[in-house]
Amino acid sequence: WPFSTLGWPDESSEDFKYFYPTDVLVTGYDIIFFWVARMIFSGCEQMHQIPFHTVLIHGLVRDDKGRKMSKSLGNGIDPLEMAEKYGADALRFNLITGNSPGNDTRFYTEKCEAMRNFANKIWNASRFVMMNLTIDKCELPAADALAPEDKWVLSKLNTLVKEVTENLDAYEIGVASAKVYDFLWDTYCDWYIELTKTRLQGEDEGAKLAAQNVLCFVLTELLKLLHPFMPFITEEIYQALPHEEQFIMTSRWPEYRADLAFPEEEAAMEAVMDTIKAIRARRAEMNVPPSRKAEVLIVTATPDVYAQGRHFIQRLAYASEVKFADAAPADVSGMVTAVTHNATAYLPLSELVDIAAELERIRKEIEKAQNGLRGVEQKLSNEKFVSRAPEAVVNAEREKAAKYKELIAKLEESAKAMQA
Repeated sequence: WPFSTLGWPDESSEDFKYFYPTDVLVTGYDIIFFWVARMIFSGCEQMHQIPFHTVLIHGLVRDDKGRKMSKSLGNGIDPLEMAEKYGADALRFNLITGNSPGNDTRFYTEKCEAMRNFANKIWNASRFVMMNLTIDKCELPAADALAPEDKWVLSKLNTLVKEVTENLDAYEIGVASAKVYDFLWDTYCDWYIELTKTRLQGEDEGAKLAAQNVLCFVLTELLKLLHPFMPFITEEIYQALPHEEQFIMTSRWPEYRADLAFPEEEAAMEAVMDTIKAIRARRAEMNVPPSRKAEVLIVTATPDVYAQGRHFIQRLAYASEVKFADAAPADVSGMVTAVTHNATAYLPLSELVDIAAELERIRKEIEKAQNGLRGVEQKLSNEKFVSRAPEAVVNAEREKAAKYKELIAKLEESAKAMQA
């Protein structure tokens, strides 16, 4: 097949010169002997050259019970029906995600629905971007004109480009697609778009244009990364955005750029976002609605990091006011805490929550942590375990014990504050 379809034995044809030998053959493991090996033998015998240098062996697609699809079982899936119902891109992405070379995968219709939801997420995010674009050309502003959230998303995109390229070069297709999925859904849609809304709706034209250009640039790069997996929706959206190349397929693959690496700004923005997530989670635990705003006091050794994100904390953590301090207040009675790795947020929510219910929740958390600690300490008190287990395993258990103790101390502190 690798040469007989190209005009062989007439080796002068242009197709033959261009396509033989090729690079990669993608195949299932069930026909390695019947198909792959024979192509290699025939190529060596007739052409005196192997037909491809790499064979990527994938698993089989089985039904949701793990059985091989066959006519006799009547458990086959018609891909045309699936594409008609959920979209070809959703079907493709279903088959790509969660797979590793050589391993079988089960086909679940529910997963097609999830991938269709992902396609809808991309479509809706792109519509939002296009509704807010007044530019006819996408150009990144100079670094000094970028806001902290711009540098954060560009730096994370830069890392994504590097990692996805490395994954694809190593044929780790499932890993690469999962990274693009997570970035698009979480980093871009759930966070960056939300972070830009104030500027897009504001009066500062410079800030508005910077936000538009970064939104457009990041979306375009993401569409290029996603294009091998979901070619139809990405091309449709790309054609509606300001672009230079005629098609994504013929455009240049995104490349890592040293000038788009902002590690300090990225870390600072992540710290602000961690605080917002912690406060939101704390409020959700106590069923406090977003409409009930409260003053937030952030105690940290690096207040400058959080001060630059004050307006984000105020808007996204539902705060009436945000203050900073380098030490906890002397009187923390009636205050609830939300803790991150380098900051503690104090919220005077005693009037918004059921104190008794909150104390009961903390008591259960302490009990759970204490049970976990007892189990770890029991292991560490066993001389045979400590002497025979690998050092890394023993150290991991010691770290677990330290974390449990730290968690218990924090929970007890919170309970004490609630009772004050």
